Amino acid sequence: MLDIQTQLFESADLRLGPIDHEKDPQVESQWTHDSDFMRLMETNPARPLSAAMIKKQYEKLEKQIEENKNLFHFMIRARADDRLIGKAVIQWIEWTNSNGWIRLGIGATEDRRKGFGTQALQMLLRFAFAELNLFRVTAMVPEYNDGAIALLQKFGFTQEVCRRSALERDGRRWDLYVFGLLNEEWRNRSRVQEER
Repeated sequence: MLDIQTQLFESADLRLGPIDHEKDPQVESQWTHDSDFMRLMETNPARPLSAAMIKKQYEKLEKQIEENKNLFHFMIRARADDRLIGKAVIQWIEWTNSNGWIRLGIGATEDRRKGFGTQALQMLLRFAFAELNLFRVTAMVPEYNDGAIALLQKFGFTQEVCRRSALERDGRRWDLYVFGLLNEEWRNRSRVQEER
């Protein structure tokens, strides 16, 4: 049984929150100038974006959230100083089948490999399964994103599909993997961890 007293949007070091239209565009704009981040986060071609372009994307995104009701977008912030660290998304939710897709990214290089992805994914999955009551979540990851693959496997995701040579990067073809996790698998894993 889940403890409803557990914080939904906070972990040891992070919290999930809304977009800050004043501060976030400048920070996220810097991330788009980092081709490593863009290639890990996006399957579309990487390109640098200005803060003004990011702000327009936020406005479009919030309109989609309001109109479509199948998208939840969180900014990942450090609890200590409210600094923007990344973003976590549940999207393309099919309410009739209780399926959704997730995306997660830690922006600045110096914030990666510090356990923030683990904490953020734990909160995102708790929101998806305990709050939205989704039956399953899916994540799509390029073959070269070893960190994301290891993180998903750590949480019990199963590779379900391999879209062979689906992505072109630097004159080479890469596979695109689709991973899935069921609500029951997440609950069983959570129960086992609580018993330890």
